[in-house]
Amino acid sequence: MNRHCRLQPWLRLVLLLLLLPLAGGCAMVKLRTVETPDFTVAKRADVLSSGQLGAATREALQVIGIDPALCGQQASDCITPMSQRPGVDTEVRLAALAELWTLIALNQVQADRKAGVTASLASHQAWLEAARHAYAYLFFSGRSPAQRALEDRQLQVRDYYNTAVEQVTAVLFERAREQAANGGSGTQLQLAEQGWKITARYDQLGLRSVPRAMMAASSISFAGLRSSYRRDGFGAELVVEMEPPQLALPMDVAEPEEGPRRVEDIPVFSEMPAVNATAVLRFAGNTLEQVLASRELDLEVYAPERTASITLQGHSVPLAANYTAAYGLWLANSGFAVESLRTLFGRGQGIARPHIYLMQPYDPDKRIIFLLHGLASSPEAWVNLVNEVTGDKVLREHYQVWSVYYPTNAPIGLNRYTISRALNRTLAHFDPQGAAVASQDMVFVGHSMGGVLARLMLSTPGDALLSSVVQGFELRGDRRQQAQRRLAPLLRYQPEATVSRAVFIATPHQGTDIATRGLGTLLGRFVRLPLTILGGFADVVQLLADPDATADSDDPPARPKLPNSIDNLKASNPFIRVAAGLPLRRGLPYHSIIARRDPAVALEQSDDGLVPYWSAHLPGAASEKVITAWHSVQETPEAVLEVRRILHQELAENGDLPAGLPGAGR
Repeated sequence: MNRHCRLQPWLRLVLLLLLLPLAGGCAMVKLRTVETPDFTVAKRADVLSSGQLGAATREALQVIGIDPALCGQQASDCITPMSQRPGVDTEVRLAALAELWTLIALNQVQADRKAGVTASLASHQAWLEAARHAYAYLFFSGRSPAQRALEDRQLQVRDYYNTAVEQVTAVLFERAREQAANGGSGTQLQLAEQGWKITARYDQLGLRSVPRAMMAASSISFAGLRSSYRRDGFGAELVVEMEPPQLALPMDVAEPEEGPRRVEDIPVFSEMPAVNATAVLRFAGNTLEQVLASRELDLEVYAPERTASITLQGHSVPLAANYTAAYGLWLANSGFAVESLRTLFGRGQGIARPHIYLMQPYDPDKRIIFLLHGLASSPEAWVNLVNEVTGDKVLREHYQVWSVYYPTNAPIGLNRYTISRALNRTLAHFDPQGAAVASQDMVFVGHSMGGVLARLMLSTPGDALLSSVVQGFELRGDRRQQAQRRLAPLLRYQPEATVSRAVFIATPHQGTDIATRGLGTLLGRFVRLPLTILGGFADVVQLLADPDATADSDDPPARPKLPNSIDNLKASNPFIRVAAGLPLRRGLPYHSIIARRDPAVALEQSDDGLVPYWSAHLPGAASEKVITAWHSVQETPEAVLEVRRILHQELAENGDLPAGLPGAGR
């Protein structure tokens, strides 16, 4: 009997083979290999990066019995169950709700675009809820942000918050413009949106008028900037664009018609008409329940150069910041390239007076870097230098950048006078007593002709310049005395006392032979000096032009023959020869950055295409850096690094930094 019931070996093998597929079909877990890059992408992908809910939210939905696929286009149907069903802890729930509300907002934005609607109330409501739940997760879910510092999920939720704040701020900005247009405050307002009470404050930006535009820093990029400097953190990175000052005047008339476009009405200084800003939404409530139930919140807008962190619910959190966006936006919209050439040739619309741009709102506790561009140039010449300096954390905390924009066709002596006046008027406006840190230990950085101007501003001329100019004209008796009296403010002066260091870049201290040959001569013929440039010195210019004229003469006045800037830069020009011999202010440290286009040529015989080494070299310099480059060497990474090294050295020698600190740090 047992013998008949025993299965034959071959039959057992057949049964085993038949049962194997059934066993595999019942297995609950199967092994699958995942490549490391795929795992990382799947782990970090979320609604902002992929348009789909992230893995953490999908898992939370599955735990409470919701198919994540159902939440793709109808995410609003998932809000209530995720808010109420048990099964997940508070931290997981709040993070999932923040992502769901972000998905709802993104879907609504797409629907608005198809309908031709901008920022509907539905999308605004969704963004507010996304920000609220992200805020609750970050500060009311049981653990502090510091305890989750290395978790990917916290970074995702922070991004939901920052994106939502960015979108909400855009709506509030438009409301602020409308309110300001109706006579209300443009910088502090209260708005009611679907039951929300929102108080917006822009006080720290120091805005003097209603901005003309506001945009997310993430929405713009720039060609021509080597780097973009920013800081990760809390809040939306924004750029606030203001109306720029109108500096250009018609160059072909003696004086514009009466009105706001007269030379005297043009401001001496202005802040850069674009401002970096970081916006934060602070929800009312001291408990999780209060935050989720409240409809009150504050929109706070900070200047990231002034505020690096804020305190929220007892936690110090770093503010997000973008240090490049405003600067890039300003330069991209400035029109400097065309305007500076119009000014040089004295045609069309150009500038008649120096104007000082503050790269950030004035800070009394930061030293000033004063930049002077060269011939046929503008503040655009410093694009990468300014960006790298403000991107350097140490330099950003200790310095503010001022850049002068001046008419480069004017005689160098006249520009020295008007730039000095503009600088000192600007300093006196902000610090009448001269007691602030900003009024002490300035650093001058000049490129090309800007370096010549910087050196003149820091030199002691005595009577040397005045004598050389007057002797060049055949003036006698009273006319000579009159010319000396009128020219004295231009050519007899004291060096700037508040400057502690200077950097000369590709500077033709002794002039250049290029100005007397080929292109230099050709350009010189086209340079014009409109009377708007000469300002209050037109009378003495006329005197120099026609020394033999009498007051009662019926003859037309002679055409002024005052040397222009290119004439002044000729190596044979008497003015530049006298200027080259002037002593710099006693004890002033100065540095040279010199370019040579061909390293195979002996240094003493080299040049940068415009300025020879013998003219750029300045004996007694604290340092001399020679870089293989053409004349626009100030834009090279090597020159920028050298300027940063010098600025760090200045801070160390003044006791603001430990001695030996590396010359470049971010």
